[in-house]
Amino acid sequence: MQQADFVALVHAAQNLESMSLATRMSQLVGMPIEKAMAALPGHWSTVVSRITHLALKKALDGALYSLKSAPATPANKMHQVLAGLSGAVGGTFGIAALAIELPLSATIMLRSIADIARAEGEDLEDMDTKMACLSVFALSGGGAGSESADTSYYAVRSFLTKSLSDTAHHVAARGLSKEGAPALVKLLSAVSTRFSIPVSEKLAAQAIPAIGLIGGASVNLLFIHHYQKMAKAHFTVRRLERCYGEAQVKRVYMEIVSSHSEQKSKE
Repeated sequence: MQQADFVALVHAAQNLESMSLATRMSQLVGMPIEKAMAALPGHWSTVVSRITHLALKKALDGALYSLKSAPATPANKMHQVLAGLSGAVGGTFGIAALAIELPLSATIMLRSIADIARAEGEDLEDMDTKMACLSVFALSGGGAGSESADTSYYAVRSFLTKSLSDTAHHVAARGLSKEGAPALVKLLSAVSTRFSIPVSEKLAAQAIPAIGLIGGASVNLLFIHHYQKMAKAHFTVRRLERCYGEAQVKRVYMEIVSSHSEQKSKE
């Protein structure tokens, strides 16, 4: 592997396995996010799951189809501003605004993710790329330092691959059209199951009485910036896999993560 590509993989691994989104939100709001989540009504986990699934479906319809595969520099800053504005709504109206704000935020975020994928050489008209864009919402970070092994990058990819084993052939044959839409149910369910957790954390942060309009925008900026970093890292890994093969990139990636973990333990 060339030196520049190795450095790119190191940066990707650091982002994919570093501090989790929950930790970052806790730092932003000045309290453990778990404490904020405990204040939410018990039934809201079910409500959030349903809204998250619908939001991702609307985002898929409204984002990926409107982007073309022509090379372009990702408009990350513009997407961050738009996400911040939608987050201000959530910060002002709290829980009641989630059903309106989340589909808008998710669409903006998915456009940004697809933008990044295109910049890394992905073909947005390819079915695998579209599914890879949606899969970024399942990446929350913090794998190497997490108590749960299923949060690591390759563990999440394995989980999604297993969930999509029956879906991929159907989607490849029919595409993301109305006729092929039923094939996306499995993918949307797998991704939304994981994405609903950080969405609940975001909701809890924005529901804090003192957070308000400015705080709500800040939470959304943190939210989209996190998934932009996940997307950049994810599609960097995929770009390197196209060059060197999946097995070699995974081997080097795991060596990087292992070396970093050993270094941290010595500290």
